Parts: sequence; structure tokens; C-alpha cells
Amino acid sequence: MLFAIGFLFLFTLGGFTGLVLAIMPVDVQLQDTYYVVAHFHYVMVAGSLFAFFGGVYYWIPKWTGTMYSETLGKLHFWTSFIFFNITFFPMHFLGLAGMPRRIPDYAQQFADWNMVASIGAFGFGLSQLVFLYAVIKCIRGDGAKAPAKPWEGAHTLEWTLPSPPPYHTFETPPEVR
Repeated sequence: MLFAIGFLFLFTLGGFTGLVLAIMPVDVQLQDTYYVVAHFHYVMVAGSLFAFFGGVYYWIPKWTGTMYSETLGKLHFWTSFIFFNITFFPMHFLGLAGMPRRIPDYAQQFADWNMVASIGAFGFGLSQLVFLYAVIKCIRGDGAKAPAKPWEGAHTLEWTLPSPPPYHTFETPPEVR
């Protein structure tokens, strides 16, 4: 649920930066700057990665039959969320200061915020190792056995089966009410 809420927050922030780019005189100034890069990543990376992570954490007990470590899940979320913002939020400042995108080298005036973004990018990348470790632990079966219905409110057909579901689960069509 943390990744779902984080997705909503980051995607909304990306949407608001899109509203700024919708203003023609502002867009003329910000076109091909790092502001556009920041906007794009807030919408696309948050929209895809955070939703993906939320989906994996929701389904991994059903896939593996093992509950993941909630502590590792929270650590993964908070490190990803913080380092994501450390990476991409300074790019708004760089774009507003006029740093163009798609250049191999940049002026010295942009070095400080680029260093902050670089540190954030390394932290964001390293935080994905926590995710990898949590998934590997589930695949190996290290942890509590997952019940058939680990989540409150899971009322659809797949949650009526044991975790992980056996092969040839529904040899006859189930009755859906």
C-alpha cells in the first residue's frame, strides 16, 4: 500500500509540473531543459516503477507461498521514495536555471545540483537491491508461509486457492457468484 500511495503522490507532483509546461510562455523557456526531464521522470518512473513494486508486493505471497518481510518492504519503499526525490527534484531547479538536456558536459554553475542528483541516483539504484533481496528470500521460502488469502479485502477467485496455487488449478470451471 505504501507504493500505491507513493505512486499517487509522485504522479500527482509530476502532473502539476506538467501544468506549468502547459503555459506557452513558460514552456518556450523550459523546452529542452532539465525541468522537462524532471517532469517526465516524475510521471513515467513513478507511474511505472512504483506501481510495479506495489503489484509485486501484493502478489508475491500468492506466487511463492511465502510472506515477504514487512520490514524489508518498508525499507525498500522509504529508501526508494527518498532517493527518487533526491534524484529528480533538483532537476527542476536545474531546468529553471537553464541547464539544457542532452549535453555531454555542463557549465560549472550546475555542478552542485547535479552532484545531489547523482548521489540520489546511486542511492535509488542501491535501494533496489533491498527489493531483490526481499524477492529472493520469498522465492527461497525464507519466511512465514502465506495463507490462501493474505490480504483483507481479497475476495476474487484467485484468493480462494492455496498459496502458491497448484498446477491445473481449475480443471472444471469454478462457480462464480
